Amino acid sequence: MSTTPVPQDTALPREALHAGIVDPDMDSMRLLSETAMRFPEALSFSSGAPHDGTHDLAKLSYHVDRYIRHLRERGVPEQRITRLHFQYGPVNGFIQDEVVRMLARDEDIDVAPEAIMITHGFQEAALVALRGLFRSPDDVLLSVSPAYVGIRGAARMLDIPVKGITEGPDGLEPEAVAAAVRAVRAEGKRPAALYLVPDFSNPSGTVVPLEARRRLLALAAEEGFTILEDNPYGLFASDEERLPTLKSLDTRGDVVYLGSFAKSAFPGARLGYLVGDREVVGEDGVRRTLAQELSKAKAMFTVGSSSLSQAAIGGILVDADHDLRSATRDLAAVYQERLAATLDALAEHFPPERYAEHGVRWNRPRGGFFLVVEVPFEADLVAMERSARDYAVSWAPMRMFHLEGGGERALRLGFSNLTPAAIREGIARLARFVRAESAVGPVLEVEPGSPHGSQPDSLSGPLSGPLPGSLPASLPEFVSASEAHA
Repeated sequence: MSTTPVPQDTALPREALHAGIVDPDMDSMRLLSETAMRFPEALSFSSGAPHDGTHDLAKLSYHVDRYIRHLRERGVPEQRITRLHFQYGPVNGFIQDEVVRMLARDEDIDVAPEAIMITHGFQEAALVALRGLFRSPDDVLLSVSPAYVGIRGAARMLDIPVKGITEGPDGLEPEAVAAAVRAVRAEGKRPAALYLVPDFSNPSGTVVPLEARRRLLALAAEEGFTILEDNPYGLFASDEERLPTLKSLDTRGDVVYLGSFAKSAFPGARLGYLVGDREVVGEDGVRRTLAQELSKAKAMFTVGSSSLSQAAIGGILVDADHDLRSATRDLAAVYQERLAATLDALAEHFPPERYAEHGVRWNRPRGGFFLVVEVPFEADLVAMERSARDYAVSWAPMRMFHLEGGGERALRLGFSNLTPAAIREGIARLARFVRAESAVGPVLEVEPGSPHGSQPDSLSGPLSGPLPGSLPASLPEFVSASEAHA
């Protein structure tokens, strides 16, 4: 007599997966994306997507054709051009010459093509750099905090411990980095690298001053760590605000520069680059650049970068005479307009001189894609979902960017992909949500353009002290009434 087999549960226990997969902190970006899809009518301040008003389908083929024409003008054989576009290409890419010329024009960075690796955006560049630079479980990544979630995620997936360093009013402070280095060494570990975004940081919009950049370079040389410089927003700085990159000031090769074309040229191409010009010498005495050595990691991660994406970016660079800074002046003006619209709308709905009534304050970056708003309630993913569902406006909780805890009562607003009209409507919706969440009385409805008085001295410039559960006191340049509409 046959028996019916008992069904067996063959599901894989979640805890059997890598710790980086099951870590709830690694899920925040997916949850933000899913919330946006579930509530498509919500105005989204939750991402840092670039402005898409200049995209033109006809340009796709134009950019590729422009690069092919460029290769022909240089005398590259037709068979070679065909193979570059249809076959597997070099691991480190084939548009290094164009990137070298762009870096020289836009950033005063002078390196050889051999120092360039073309990557699948910033994220692969970060993974490759981390895999190559961290050789021991005792190697620690120092990182500015709050920080872009992608760097913590990359480190988590590679089992690299991260020590967060809370930024000050002007971004990452050299003294704080020196203290972190000492603390890591006191634990018997090695600070292998330092990650930061010195220009209009994500999420807080800070800018590291020139003298601090020089001191960070001196500290890296003294202590023997590498600086990972992430610079997606510096290209959009005005001439008055522009500062030299750490890489342009680097004379020793201590800086690995991580770049992306997502914000400046073509987000859908998913293309970035790594600059590693420091020499690596083998036992046989042969010297190669760090980028060349790291190609072994890239070969195992992705084999190579898309030929069509490289051709499109190559065509964009050639067409701009390798001067993206000049080519993106109109785009930079769009982002400045949107930043101003966000600051104006916040001041209208939350008059700074009446902070005691509404409990809301924000920082005032001079550029970039983001700013930070402090609120009188816990701003977590659950609250964000209520905001999207009931008030049709979404944002990103700041706690997801903090590496050592913090940010519980703060949110990040990304304004880069919203028109000024949408920003004004979005902030009005946010104001209604804040009123409902905080229950501290009505959010003030102020006539657009009405003047505001002076903010209390304790809120002028950097915060004098955090509210319970709020951002640290060091968060930069919290708005004063006199600057609310500047």
